[in-house]
Amino acid sequence: MPTIERTLVKSPPELWELVDDDELRGRWSAAVLGAFGAVEVSVIERRPGECLVWEASAAGNQARFELILAEKGWGTKVSIRVTGSRARVQDGTEERLLDELGSPQRRPFTRT
Repeated sequence: MPTIERTLVKSPPELWELVDDDELRGRWSAAVLGAFGAVEVSVIERRPGECLVWEASAAGNQARFELILAEKGWGTKVSIRVTGSRARVQDGTEERLLDELGSPQRRPFTRT
């Protein structure tokens, strides 16, 4: 998969809070690997607010994800690159990943 990029109107700290999440990495990895069961995810490199690299494997498939955040104007440039000998990206998967990051986050109401 080639590197995909998009500038999102969120700050690097906002995006970092979203991407530095085990559940999100697991979902993204499963989507790319076409896995329906457990996905093993290992973080390889973590530079808060800048870079997150992880490897994922499931059912004999493996992929490496590189996510880079860079401040750009009123937002943050997000670059995602997925490599792997058997990684499969279905049409539109990469766009859905970026859409998820760019969408407004819904926070639950808190009782006071």
